[in-house]
Order: sequence, then structure tokens, then C-alpha cells
Amino acid sequence: MAAKTRIAIASDKAGYALKSAVVEYLQERDDIELLDLGQHSAEEAQPYDGQAPKVAQALQRGEAERGILICGTGQGMGIVANKHKGVYAVVADTVFAGERGRIINNANVLTMGGWITAPVLGVQIVKSWLALEFTETMEERAEWLSSAFARVQKLEEENFS
Repeated sequence: MAAKTRIAIASDKAGYALKSAVVEYLQERDDIELLDLGQHSAEEAQPYDGQAPKVAQALQRGEAERGILICGTGQGMGIVANKHKGVYAVVADTVFAGERGRIINNANVLTMGGWITAPVLGVQIVKSWLALEFTETMEERAEWLSSAFARVQKLEEENFS
């Protein structure tokens, strides 16, 4: 049996409904181990800048390979997540954006907006993001993409102490 992909997920209040739909979908999959870091109810008021570090740090500690963050727009979560070394977060509000974030940018964190993305679309975005690996379907550009990612990691080393 293949190892399960460990995914950490969190949201703020604005992203709770979308997060709930994504959690339900991921719990149905046999190949996913889910680490739900909150928000755990519609009544909670967890701020995006407090939630995003939970997922980013779970990746840094090796508790998860990928993360999903959901706030009102996905943008705040993306900004905060990308302040953590080794975290490559992309905002996606379409299936194409989700898969390209993984294929082209090697994104290990997907962010979405609960005010923007309907739950059924959010599940499809997650599904497409999980289905592909870095450079997959872009084999003719794989070497260039890998070199670009290495340059991003070099910038990261220079800018994160």
C-alpha cells in the first residue's frame, strides 16, 4: 500500500464553509491523511494571520507534505504562508490556476477564498492540485522549471536566516 499524502488544513471564519467542503472531500479519500488545524466551527473567530502559520509550521516540522489555507480571498493566507521558509503558497480560484501552481511553481500550499470560490469549485481545485506533480505535463519545459525553482530556493536561502 502506498504512503498517504499528509495534508494540513486551516481557515479563518470567512473560509470556514469552503474548508468544511474540502475537509469532507479529503476525508473520503483513502490516500490522504488530514491534519485539521481549525477553524472548527462557524462561530470561531480565528484570524488568517494566526491560522496560516499553523499550516506553514506543520510543513516545516515534516508533519505534512502539503497544506491548504482558506480565508476570504486566499490572498492574506498566501502572504502569511510565504513568510515561512520552505513554503510555496499559491492562490487559486480556478482549476487551471490550481494545477498550474503545482506543475509550474511546485506549490506545496494551496490557498483559496471562501468569498470567491463556491465549495463545489473549491473541491475541484483541490482535486486538480493534488492530481499532479511538479513539471508533470510540462516535460518539454521540465529542466527550465526545475532551474527556476532552484533559483527561487536560492533567493529563499539568501533572504531567510
